[in-house]
Amino acid sequence: MKFKLFLLTFIWVSLSQAQTKDEIKDFFWGKNDEYKTLNTVPDKYKNESAIVIYKYEDYDFHKFGKNVTYRSAFRKRVKLNDQAAVTSFSEFSYSEKSNPRYGAVVKTVIGIKVIKPNGTENIINTEKEAVTVDKEKKIAVPNLEIGDIIDFYNYSTETFSSTYEFGFDAVERTLGESYPILNYKLTFQTENDFFVNFNTYNNGPELKQIPLDKSGERKYEIVATDIPKNDFPRWFLPLVELPCYKFQVYFARSGKFEQRAAAFLPEKESIIKRTVSKEDIFNYYDSKFFPAGNLNDVEDFLKGKKFNSNEEKVKAVYFFMRHQYYTRYIEAFVINDAKIMNPFMLYGYDTIFFSKEEQFINYFMQFLKKQKIEFDIIVATGRENGPISDVLIQENIRILLKVNTESPIYFGILDPFSIPNQFDSTLENTKAYALKVSKSKKVSDIEEITLPGLTYKDNVTKVTTNLSIGSDFSTANATKTSSLYGHNKEFEHNNKILFYDYINEDYEKYGTSPVLDLVRKQKDKDKYKKEYAALIEKFKQNQVEKFKKEIEDEYDIKVDKHDLKVDKTGRFAINEPLVITENFTITSNFIKKAGNNYILDIGKFISSQVDIEEKEYERTNNIYMIFPRSFEYTINLDIPEGYTVSGLEKLNVKVENETGSFISKAEIKDNKLVIVSTKNYINSYEPNANWKKMIAFLDAAYQFSQEKVLIKKN
Repeated sequence: MKFKLFLLTFIWVSLSQAQTKDEIKDFFWGKNDEYKTLNTVPDKYKNESAIVIYKYEDYDFHKFGKNVTYRSAFRKRVKLNDQAAVTSFSEFSYSEKSNPRYGAVVKTVIGIKVIKPNGTENIINTEKEAVTVDKEKKIAVPNLEIGDIIDFYNYSTETFSSTYEFGFDAVERTLGESYPILNYKLTFQTENDFFVNFNTYNNGPELKQIPLDKSGERKYEIVATDIPKNDFPRWFLPLVELPCYKFQVYFARSGKFEQRAAAFLPEKESIIKRTVSKEDIFNYYDSKFFPAGNLNDVEDFLKGKKFNSNEEKVKAVYFFMRHQYYTRYIEAFVINDAKIMNPFMLYGYDTIFFSKEEQFINYFMQFLKKQKIEFDIIVATGRENGPISDVLIQENIRILLKVNTESPIYFGILDPFSIPNQFDSTLENTKAYALKVSKSKKVSDIEEITLPGLTYKDNVTKVTTNLSIGSDFSTANATKTSSLYGHNKEFEHNNKILFYDYINEDYEKYGTSPVLDLVRKQKDKDKYKKEYAALIEKFKQNQVEKFKKEIEDEYDIKVDKHDLKVDKTGRFAINEPLVITENFTITSNFIKKAGNNYILDIGKFISSQVDIEEKEYERTNNIYMIFPRSFEYTINLDIPEGYTVSGLEKLNVKVENETGSFISKAEIKDNKLVIVSTKNYINSYEPNANWKKMIAFLDAAYQFSQEKVLIKKN
């Protein structure tokens, strides 16, 4: 196992290495500022809320002896055309806090000036005006008005000592933003021992090198003009469609550190790496994965067990490993964090806890090798990053294991809810690279493949809500049962399921013991269990108000006496649902008196729906959904004795096309109003030409959520 080690010590930036505040101000606003007198904008932008006259980004990476200094600088000059823009730029906030990754303190200098239409300038005393609120510094800009130009900058430096290789955070940004930009420039400067990956995409401007006199130092820039604005609508991936740039700088002092770098480095510092080829992927990963690990636990698990196929065996071992090397230790981590005791010594051995992809994959490879089961290692990237052929940043890579059983099985990194063949939805249906593993269990080849994906019929949520109105018509009792499948259950797994909801399930299934059962002294065991039980109860009480508020927000109602129960965890198969039952009392915002009758907001019980605003109807961007999915809602309303229900005709709806559908049917059955509705998002991607078709079923679903019925007295 390889470890990445960093030795970082904060070094205060000395005057010899850092510019003074006056020098910084001159850097942006000095005599070389070619935009200081540019105060007008083209007539075509007169109706825009704001126009960016100039946007400038600057990055600088240098070393001074053993120290490394990183500078990031940013400037904008903006014309404000309406009150919304004035409000937006009337307050600035920034923080000066330690960055835990670098171990260094970031020093920040802010500059703000306001240029009035008559040309007068007012430079804000940012140090005097800054106030600290919630660990952030905020600066209010006084007397800002329509027609003003605001010109501001942010200049940050940090210095640290780096003994080993070090990767700076990747920068991935669109050139455009929500306002049009007249002039744009990005520069960055490096020297020897700094390796750069940089490229622009989607017709972004070409990166150019600026000649420098000093040997070993390099400067680059991109320049653009008249960049249109983008509204960044819902269901949109900016880096996939808009002109953008991506870069990362990696620091490595010598060859051995270069080899250990977690990055696709160029051959030498003087070369900008603009693309990562299939061969680069192969060369980077060919030695990172190899069968490794002691299989005693797995072999003990398999003893006496018979399986109908290798597929069945592989899945069973995966779930066993999920517990043995992950969920088994969750209680221990909780107990340790709560300082109840040190639980890890109770196991009597060094715990194996898989938290990295490489650890898990190498161990599972060892199992597959012993079982003589063929497999591939999959190198993929989320579709928000663009295609795998455009991958530039190593940390954007995701690793899967493909087991070539009777039906192929795909595995991702372990977590409490990980399931075979259900991996990150952003990887589904994307191009990826398969690292082919030879019979010797070494990576021997690479080929491009297309990953499979779940359909809207796999990602289903089924909700049944039973409603019973109180005798005084002021309250109602509700029981909501939700059954979630596929990716749909991931949200609720992470939102509503805590470890105590599933950990006993694993203990019972695999015959392991809760960690506190391993305490030998009964007195100590009783003490720790009492403290742990109190902690769990505190967790549960904290969840009560959270779940109650979620129901209130979902249906726009007020509730009381909310109770939630996890009936099934859905952790062992894609088609095995997560089932949750919620009981609650509705106290207001659901029924209104109308003479002797009552008006009930029945439509809201299909949950809140997407409200497409008028400004969203025209769209130029393509549509990227999280994943295809389906929702089925059943509402059962007990009709109060002595009353009837009218208004059902508005509850019978049918809108469907190739992008999706909303279908609803309402009827009276056994003195109940029964409504069954379905909503389908058929695809994860739609071209913008299909947007109006999507609006058709989205609007139908939203309109239904606003519908009411009349409960009439006989």
